[in-house]
Amino acid sequence: MNSIDLIILNLIEVRRRSIKVWTSIPADKLNWKPDSKAMTCLEMIRHVLESEHYYHLAIENRGSLSAFDSPFENQPYTTVKAELDFAEPYRKQFLDTINSFSEKDLKNIKIDRSDSGYIRDLGDMLLRIAYHESVHTGQLLDYLRTAGVPRIRIWD
Repeated sequence: MNSIDLIILNLIEVRRRSIKVWTSIPADKLNWKPDSKAMTCLEMIRHVLESEHYYHLAIENRGSLSAFDSPFENQPYTTVKAELDFAEPYRKQFLDTINSFSEKDLKNIKIDRSDSGYIRDLGDMLLRIAYHESVHTGQLLDYLRTAGVPRIRIWD
């Protein structure tokens, strides 16, 4: 297994566990949030999926986008399944893009997001994308605990 394969495996495993959490959220809790300034459960799921699409475009652009016309923006918030179905083609494109890179690309390609305070190697950026999703999945587990909802076991 090479580094590209490991990055893909990590992204797939993170998403698999996220989906376990996301699909365990009762429908009546999808619009729940712990306080008035927080995202709802469904908004956080959308944020993860939309951010992955943005990061994919930033990787292709080798840096931040001057404008981002999100295909998610005009989608109504309905169900977790609707979010996943809508995001599926973007996810596939993202994974295909990663598979197109070489081992050398992971170190040699730089992603310039100076406007956000960093320039990262491609490999570093890809790992941080998975980490971003993991953090939000952990937040959702905390949301569920706070809302008194039983939490699914994600450690299999």
